[in-house]
Amino acid sequence: MKLHLTRPLAIFDLEATGLNISKERIVEIAILKINTDGSEERFKSLVNPEITISEEVIKIHGISNEAIKDAPTFKELSARVIEFIGNADLAGYNSNKFDIPLLAEEFIRVGSDFDLSNRHFIDVQNIFHKMEQRTLSAAYQFYCKKELVDAHDAMNDTNATWEVLKSQLEKYDNLEQNIPFLAQFSLAGNLKSLDFAGRLVINEQGEGVYNFGKHKGKTIKEVHELEPGYYSWFISPNTDFPLYTKKKLREEMDKIKQQNKEEKVGSDDLNSQLAALKSKFSK
Repeated sequence: MKLHLTRPLAIFDLEATGLNISKERIVEIAILKINTDGSEERFKSLVNPEITISEEVIKIHGISNEAIKDAPTFKELSARVIEFIGNADLAGYNSNKFDIPLLAEEFIRVGSDFDLSNRHFIDVQNIFHKMEQRTLSAAYQFYCKKELVDAHDAMNDTNATWEVLKSQLEKYDNLEQNIPFLAQFSLAGNLKSLDFAGRLVINEQGEGVYNFGKHKGKTIKEVHELEPGYYSWFISPNTDFPLYTKKKLREEMDKIKQQNKEEKVGSDDLNSQLAALKSKFSK
């Protein structure tokens, strides 16, 4: 098996204070970067989340408040993470739903404009679920014939995820050995998400669409015309939507406003031309 890489692939795993993307913080990050020549680089660090880790969560990943009290904060670590990832595509296990959205939130919180656009995102869990329906430990046993020791250690999970992905590529002939295909195959639904949380999606016409609640299935433009206050409510600090989702909604609304402005200018120009013709022929 030789995965075709046109740029590096960064496989990563996060341990956090909980599962709520908009509220939780990273406590450990591990990245395995596969370069285009096949060489590997690793990065791992504990992270001080600046909030208390609950005992319930500590029992899951084993990272205590004492262990991270002297660790760098994400703000202090962010420049090193950005430099290490570089222009790499991203992969992980359940990463499209958790790790990538949480990483995006952390970058926004610390004021870092790390560009996550124009990258491919491979979710090994989605590939696994489409093929076999299992957990990471079961996937590791199923594909690699090994027992995953010390699950929820970020680097152990990261290494296991890479081994599972390589085994998946060897096992399934219909999986193409390139990043764009795997990223597309990793999508959980039929529509491409505009944000990482899946609150916003893109329809076949390339329009932004709400993917939840009372306006599910309606375009952002349509909802804004029907209920202008919905956008303001969505992006307000009082709502619990992820920061990245709010950012992408603002970008879509800016596009809509620019499109409306261009259409108005075109309409005004047409009216001016019609008025000029009317005046000419009325003389």
